[in-house]
Amino acid sequence: MKIGARNQIVGTVTEIRKGTVMCQVKLDVPASKMASVMTLESCEEMELEKGDKVRVIVKAIHVLLMKE
Repeated sequence: MKIGARNQIVGTVTEIRKGTVMCQVKLDVPASKMASVMTLESCEEMELEKGDKVRVIVKAIHVLLMKE
């Protein structure tokens, strides 16, 4: 998949907090910690689980995840 965002980091999912509409995915990335907020539907469609490797894509104010 080609993406226009240049800022990409590979990390590991450490925690998923699910609400009724949104979820917060916490990540362990080299030399830092990050988090991404997404809809619960997106989280479920990606089938994210603790320990999964993901690519963190940063575009302006958005932190997006792409499952490896």
